[in-house]
Amino acid sequence: MPIPSDLEKTLIEKIRALPADKVAEVEEFIDFIAQRNEERRLVRASGQLAEEAFRTVWDNPDDAEYDRL
Repeated sequence: MPIPSDLEKTLIEKIRALPADKVAEVEEFIDFIAQRNEERRLVRASGQLAEEAFRTVWDNPDDAEYDRL
């Protein structure tokens, strides 16, 4: 999702006003957020793949008895 240009400009101005060590903290935090988002995306994707793989194992007439319990 693209960032609106006015928000982008505001963020850049705020970052430029920080001391160098705080800019490094901001960068680390941004990297952390990006990594967390990627990990969540991968977890969701692997869950969807696993669901498809297990559907044939779980959805069968023999297991229908367990579904009724």
